[in-house]
Amino acid sequence: MGKKSRSKIQKSGGCGVSAMASSKEMMNLIAELLQKCSVEAPSGGGEWQEYLEIKSLVEKIRKKQKGVSIIFEGCRHSHFQELLSWAKVSGATCDGFRIADFGKEGYGLQATRDINADELFLCIPRKMLMTLDSAQKSVLGPLLRQDRILKAMGNVSLALHLLCERANPTSVWLPYIRSLPQNYTTPLYYEPEEVHLLLGTQAVQDVFNQFKNTGRQYAYFYKLLQTHPAADVLSLKENFTFDDYRWAVSSVMTRQNQIPTEDGSRITQALIPVWDMCNHTNGMITTGYNVEDDRCECAALRNYKENEQIYIFYGARTNADFFVHNGFFFQDNIHDQLKIKLGISKSERLYSMKAEVLARAGIPVSCVFALDLNEYPVSTQLLAFLRVFCMTEEELKDYLVEDSLNKILNLSNREFPVSWENEIKIWTFLKTRIALLLKNYRTTSEEDSAMLQQPDLSPCARVAIHLRLAEKQILLKSLASGQAQHVHFEKKQAEGTPLPCLGFGHVGFTSCKVSNLNDSDHLGKSGNVQRGLGV
Repeated sequence: MGKKSRSKIQKSGGCGVSAMASSKEMMNLIAELLQKCSVEAPSGGGEWQEYLEIKSLVEKIRKKQKGVSIIFEGCRHSHFQELLSWAKVSGATCDGFRIADFGKEGYGLQATRDINADELFLCIPRKMLMTLDSAQKSVLGPLLRQDRILKAMGNVSLALHLLCERANPTSVWLPYIRSLPQNYTTPLYYEPEEVHLLLGTQAVQDVFNQFKNTGRQYAYFYKLLQTHPAADVLSLKENFTFDDYRWAVSSVMTRQNQIPTEDGSRITQALIPVWDMCNHTNGMITTGYNVEDDRCECAALRNYKENEQIYIFYGARTNADFFVHNGFFFQDNIHDQLKIKLGISKSERLYSMKAEVLARAGIPVSCVFALDLNEYPVSTQLLAFLRVFCMTEEELKDYLVEDSLNKILNLSNREFPVSWENEIKIWTFLKTRIALLLKNYRTTSEEDSAMLQQPDLSPCARVAIHLRLAEKQILLKSLASGQAQHVHFEKKQAEGTPLPCLGFGHVGFTSCKVSNLNDSDHLGKSGNVQRGLGV
């Protein structure tokens, strides 16, 4: 099963008053961290300074905790064979691949034979999974049932479950836990100079929030473990370090998924050994949960030849999602998007009329839309909103009459403008908004591209620059598209081109699905499992 070793910091004096003073000093630091991470976020660009202050506190705590964390002997890859052997003994189907090193992509699954598309090549039974149900049945169970935070945050409960099992020398999951990375590339591991590269990006606020939330959670659970009676039986009480919690949170963020509970009555969170070694590519979800056989099943995304890497599709996510919650940047991400928040001011004279038209179209008066890399960066939902946003009073009246349903339904249809003037206003407004967003960045796309050529960049710095460059590329493409649309409709207006006739056979899509880019993944009706989840 392998060996483990752990050590504790030896304080000068060794016992008595010195030990008590050290404990008191640590509790003071923890209390300061909890207070600092619990206040409302500063406004006016103060988030960076707040991040530095929290980071400084965390580093003081980490310094005092150096040498306390549990560590396993040997490198991660030395435990891979043990992982696969345990999986086979546990009833997993995993004979067509090995775990291999794929360089910049890290470890992944490599085919040891030809595998056909849709072939079921990996099955993991429930007894191998670490779930909230297994956490409830573990030594951690009493604390999970009594603490209000743990009751509400399943992902955090799973992180503590992982830490408890790592500290248990007889845990059934040790072959899996030993195979996990010792460190991660999530932003929780970034140095301040690497986070600084993200200033001006849309992702940086999520990075700040993630670090602040993790600091608050750690301080809260440190105090809880020291004071709650149900924590007395937990080994975490003696060696719960920030590094431990950061590692557990990152393990859960990059690997967690949702599956049905054993009785099928609800959905629960789970870590899925072996399967979580798969790396991501574009495609479709090919993993599901077989309720009848009570196991996670993964089919091949495409044909794989012997020695090729076997990929899965994590889900339709932006690169900001991948970066914040999975710790990587996917260069060929066809689902990449950039958020743009728009709303109609209540102080506007035509607010009530615009709000009514939007309501009839199923669109909120304030919404987070997305620009993407498609042929039309502006989605149909955003187009519909902008058309209403730019309507004159007469146009609004025309869309509020009793027989205007067909017009409402076609607000998102590119083929049927409200008016040439309305279209010109739309693209003028959007060009101005995009130009303002581009000014938030501290570098140009050309400067970012030049920086990526530097051979001495740290891996994290390289990912950060890739991310901010990708954001700019979406904005620049949207700007170019907006400019082309502006010229096109000005020409239509100048030529006196009649508006296309709107017949009753033309019905466009109008409902606006407001997506929260930090939402958890979910198990769909088809039983699909998507990789990864944010804490």
